[in-house]
Amino acid sequence: MSDATRAVEAIWRIESARIVGALARYTGDFALSEDAAQEALAEALISWPENGQPANPVGWLMTTAKRRAIDTIRRAGVQREKYEAIAHDQDEAYADDLDVERIDDDVLALMFVSCHPVLSKEARVALTLRVVGGLSSEEIARAFLVPVPTIQARITRAKKTIAAAKVPFEVPSPDERRQRLAGVLNVLYLIFTEGSTATSGEDLIRTDLAREARRLTRVLIGVLPDEPEAYGLLALMELTASRFPARTDAAGDPVLLEDQDRTRWDQGAVRRGLAALEQATPRGLGPYGLQAAIAATHAVADSVETTDWERIIVLYEALGRIAPNPIVDLNRAVAVAMAHGPLRALEIVDKIAEDKRLDHTHLLPTVRGELLRRLGRSVEARKELERAAGMCTNDRERAVLQQKIANLT
Repeated sequence: MSDATRAVEAIWRIESARIVGALARYTGDFALSEDAAQEALAEALISWPENGQPANPVGWLMTTAKRRAIDTIRRAGVQREKYEAIAHDQDEAYADDLDVERIDDDVLALMFVSCHPVLSKEARVALTLRVVGGLSSEEIARAFLVPVPTIQARITRAKKTIAAAKVPFEVPSPDERRQRLAGVLNVLYLIFTEGSTATSGEDLIRTDLAREARRLTRVLIGVLPDEPEAYGLLALMELTASRFPARTDAAGDPVLLEDQDRTRWDQGAVRRGLAALEQATPRGLGPYGLQAAIAATHAVADSVETTDWERIIVLYEALGRIAPNPIVDLNRAVAVAMAHGPLRALEIVDKIAEDKRLDHTHLLPTVRGELLRRLGRSVEARKELERAAGMCTNDRERAVLQQKIANLT
C-alpha cells in the first residue's frame, strides 16, 4: 500500500461522517450522499497516488463528492431547484462550507439516521460502521465474519428502508433525541461487544472492531457532551478493553480472570475509563454506567481475592432493577459464588434456568457446570459443560470448555 493510499484511508476514516453528513444536508437525500461520498473516495484512491495528495484533502473529497451528487441528480432529471441548491458554491473551501456547529449537527444527524428504529439491528450496525465509521464493506464483513455481499445487501436495504420511510436528515428534537439516544448507544455497544467477545470464529477478541466502537462513542460525546450515559458507555468500553492484553495467551487462547497477569492490563485505558465514569456519575448511573462501575471495581483490585465482590453484587442488583436481563442475573450469580460460595450461586442459576431465555446460549450451562464442579458434583458438571461446548460457536472458547471436561475426574 502506497503512502498516498494510506493517507486517503486515514483521512476518510476520520472525516467521512462529516462529508456524508454535509452532503445529506445539502441534498436531503441520505442514500445519494453516501453513494456520492463513496465515489469520491474511489476517485481519490486512483488520483492521489498518481497526482499527489491535494493541499486541502478534505476539501477535495467534499468538492468531488458534491460533483458526483450533482451528476447523479442531473442524470435522474430531478427538479432544477434541487440541482441549483447543491450546485451553488460547490467549489468553496471546505472550511467555509462546514463551520463547527454545523459539523456537529451533521454528524449527530448522521448517527441518528444510521441508528433509526425502522432498521433491523444488523442493518443499524452495518450502516453505522459504513457511513459514520467510514469502514468499507470488506472491512465490516471481515469484522463480523460474513460474506461481503451480505454486508453490501444489508447496507443497500437499509438505505432503501430509510428512503421509503422518508426519514428526514435532521437532528431529532430534544424530546425525541432522548428517546432515541438509547438506540444509538445500543448500536455502539453491540459493535464493541462483538469486538470484545467474538461470538464465532477463531479469534476471541477483534481489537479493531472494539477500537472503532470506542472511537465512535468519543465522536458521539464530542457532539453530545452533556449525556452522562454516553460517558458511561465509553467508561465501560475503556475498562473492558484495558484487560485485552491479558485475556489471551501467546497462542491466542483465553485466559480466565483469576489467571490473568494484571500487570499486563492497560493502565492508560483504566485511567481513561475511570475519568469517563466520573463524568457519568453526577446525575446517577444508567445501565452502561453501572456496568462500567462493575468493571472499575475489577480494575482497581490487585487480584481476584482482593476484589470487592460484595460491591459487585450490589451493582448487579441495581443493574437488574433498571435493566432486567437474565445475563445480568447470571453475572450476579458468579459474583455471589465468589463472595459466598457455589451453593448459593447455584440456587440463583437454577431460578434463571426456569424462564428459558438463555436456552439458546452456552453461557448458562458454562456457569452451572463450573459451580457443580466446585461443589464436587463431577457427573452433573460434565453433562453441563458438554452441553455448553456443543452450543459454543467460538473455537477457542469451546477448546477451554473441552479442557475443563477432560480435567474432570
